[in-house]
Amino acid sequence: MGIPYGMYQGMNEYLVFIVCFGANVLVFPLMMFFLEYINRHLIKWRFYKKSAVFVGQRAKKGSGKKIQRFGFLGIVLFVMIPLPGTGVYAGSIAAYLFKMKKREAFAANTIGIFFSSVIIWAATLMSMEGV
Repeated sequence: MGIPYGMYQGMNEYLVFIVCFGANVLVFPLMMFFLEYINRHLIKWRFYKKSAVFVGQRAKKGSGKKIQRFGFLGIVLFVMIPLPGTGVYAGSIAAYLFKMKKREAFAANTIGIFFSSVIIWAATLMSMEGV
């Protein structure tokens, strides 16, 4: 949403790309911190635990087999598809659930974010020019 909004507001399209890409990259370390430290304390609450289990099962069931099969590339592809339910939040959760190494997961998420940002940026640019 950030890229189209910024571009339609008349902001510099390259600055919009860089800021939105950077903001998305920062989500990964925040999610990892949450999943590794804060999640431990919240999991004690029944409502949170039910929600977390639901999200975990959904993540493993949906694209889990593909992510497990393709590993790094699976996370890249999962994150780069600009559809609801994909992206860096879901990619971070999947990397956590499948116990990927943090550096590898960060690299896969960053590459996926980059390609997703390029897709959204190019589509917005083309729509603004009437293509």
